[in-house]
Amino acid sequence: MQAIKKTADHSIFQKKSGRYAVKNRKTKRWVNGEEKQGILVAEALITLPRPKAPEATDAPAEDGANAE
Repeated sequence: MQAIKKTADHSIFQKKSGRYAVKNRKTKRWVNGEEKQGILVAEALITLPRPKAPEATDAPAEDGANAE
């Protein structure tokens, strides 16, 4: 692993595979999950994908209000 960036709270490493690892400098423990994701986004190392827009349906909505 190669050290990429050191901040006051975290050390960020890049693995040979290109993925990132984040270690908390105070507790000496690895950071995972959404906390890691937030750190990498804040340091501009990754960008999050935009959520997909809901698909529009061509058929009219059937709510049972059709009078016969």
